Amino acid sequence: MRLLTTTIAALTTATAALFWLAASAAAETLIGVAAPLSGPSAILGNQVEAGAGLAAEASGIAIKAVDDACTADGGAAAAKEFIDAKVNVVVGFLCTEAIEAALPILKDANIPVITVGVRTESLTDRRAKTGWPIYRLGPRGDDERNVVATKLTQLWRDDLFAIVDDGTIYGREMAETFRAAAEQAALKPVFVDTFRPQLDNQIGLVGRLKKAGATKVFAGGDGDDIAIMGRDAAQLDAGITFAGGENLRTPPGDVPYAVGTLMIATPEWAEVADPKVVQAFGAKNIVPDGYTLPAYAAVEVAKAALAGAESSGQPLGQALTGHDFTTAIGTIRFDDKGDLSQSPFRLFRFDGTHFVTLEDK
Repeated sequence: MRLLTTTIAALTTATAALFWLAASAAAETLIGVAAPLSGPSAILGNQVEAGAGLAAEASGIAIKAVDDACTADGGAAAAKEFIDAKVNVVVGFLCTEAIEAALPILKDANIPVITVGVRTESLTDRRAKTGWPIYRLGPRGDDERNVVATKLTQLWRDDLFAIVDDGTIYGREMAETFRAAAEQAALKPVFVDTFRPQLDNQIGLVGRLKKAGATKVFAGGDGDDIAIMGRDAAQLDAGITFAGGENLRTPPGDVPYAVGTLMIATPEWAEVADPKVVQAFGAKNIVPDGYTLPAYAAVEVAKAALAGAESSGQPLGQALTGHDFTTAIGTIRFDDKGDLSQSPFRLFRFDGTHFVTLEDK
């Protein structure tokens, strides 16, 4: 009887120790979430917090959300708070000012950052010099124009195409990048011009495009202007297909897009995400739009990388680089600079109701 009692006591002690170890392991995994939770960008920050929170709940890990206020001071303060809390990795950040102030502080603490919204190219381009531990789960600032140039140069190789822009920095950069890529491919547009935006009609521009013989036109500008061009081209029986960037993904205006209008943009994540995850958002009355799903995916990547680093004994930065991570929005892989190894921009076509992807996700 005494032996049995001793054995039970030993087993009880061992079980308690196992529970303590499991609890300790769980407690050691803490993911920081940096987002603007106050001010004019709070609606976007709340999306990040909601998506990260739902992923943490599904993964059985803890998060610590901190308001970075979308400012340099807020970013620095958030970084210090994360260090005090002993987080393993930070996800989020939507503003350049905040992340630029936070990264040097987090670097010194050896805490990597997975940003879901900052597109500033220099953050990763300067990585060899700064040593900042940043990983970008989203496009770079130059991804859109580079993908536009690559895809349309391939798609319109045998077409008479034109390039126009609205004179803004955005429009000019898009148009010039495409023109330069076409020139390198020994292609020349039949018409290049700058149009006046926000007019009730673009009959004059469309007339000149028709006279030049253009059948395909890239327009660096807003969706409303491109919709008007498509309408006027139909009225003139010009036989022109228009294309634009992600500015076309806006709420419908007074003039609908012409059927066949092309758009280069990132996917609507809710349309390509794991249906079970989308259902989980619905069960919590969370709309899976904006940054909710990218934030969910960032937590999934963080958890998988932490597990990989622990099992292999390698630094977390190495575990994050050059590995495929299965997430709710597809496979994520970071290159040596911390950018996505494959741009998320895709080619879409307007079918009369909405834009439909012409590519696999």
